[in-house]
Amino acid sequence: MIQRTSGPADSLSINHPPAVVVDGISKRYGSRIALSGISLTVKSGEFFGLLGPNGAGKTTLVEIMEGLRQADSGTIRVLDAPPWPRNVALLPRIGVQTQSSAFFVRQTAREHLATVAALYGTEDSAVDRTLETVGLTDQRGTRVEDLSGGQRQRLAIASALVHEPELIFLDEPTAALDPQARRSLWDVLRALKEMGRTIVYTTHHLDEAEALCDRVAILVAGRITALDTPRGLVEKTGQPTRLLMPAGRVSEERARAITGVDRVVVQDGSLVLETQAAGKVLSALDTIGGLEGIQTRTATLEDVYLVLTSDTQHEADGPNEEHQA
Repeated sequence: MIQRTSGPADSLSINHPPAVVVDGISKRYGSRIALSGISLTVKSGEFFGLLGPNGAGKTTLVEIMEGLRQADSGTIRVLDAPPWPRNVALLPRIGVQTQSSAFFVRQTAREHLATVAALYGTEDSAVDRTLETVGLTDQRGTRVEDLSGGQRQRLAIASALVHEPELIFLDEPTAALDPQARRSLWDVLRALKEMGRTIVYTTHHLDEAEALCDRVAILVAGRITALDTPRGLVEKTGQPTRLLMPAGRVSEERARAITGVDRVVVQDGSLVLETQAAGKVLSALDTIGGLEGIQTRTATLEDVYLVLTSDTQHEADGPNEEHQA
């Protein structure tokens, strides 16, 4: 298991206690183990990602953090208080956006958000501020039913933010969005991060997690398989750099003979050289035939994720904890 608890968000917690402390949390549904001895800490002001295949335990873990489910064993503190039994004192301090957020569809975007704000006793001026934060000022008078999918997702996030919570839970906020809408929503999430909000975030988009999260935990079959910064995970797993060059420039045999080349394959019309010593190999290729047309592709969080979850794909075919009672 790859696990490291330090990272770029360490300085955020110097003057503040952790936002979430999970210690030995386990949860079972009948014979199915959803979580097994999960321990992690989310620092104050951290953008923390939870990744994993369907059925890995992400939703169960988040719902325990939110106080919606009771763990079978272990302890958890959220904003220095236990979330279970249902702790109503925590509700004004946390914000929750789910994949199936409910809306008052016949109301305008502003009316909907004002209704949510009223439930928390939040002043009306917060409504317009929050609409501006998520980029919906121009749609304030548009009925919710007439908003685009991306705009509804922004409104769902606004509903989780309007009462200015300290801790925000976002569950697949960019699910089902087209690439342009997804990237647009990234700007909203980056703005929240810059505001110093603590965010616990689940997603299946690995590029998203790599771009936004300070640290990520990868859950597989109810256990944390890796926990680190996205770059830290890539470095620790030792994923190779891939050099793609036009086929025919160098033979496969000659490429394999280059010092530092670990593997050579032909892929989509290109000769692909995998190496842990990219600089040395590029220097050799420059001597042989020049570097024109050669593409360098470094490892990403997605590469790490695929390695760590490749042996557990069968979990996706089993019962999903998201549908358990």
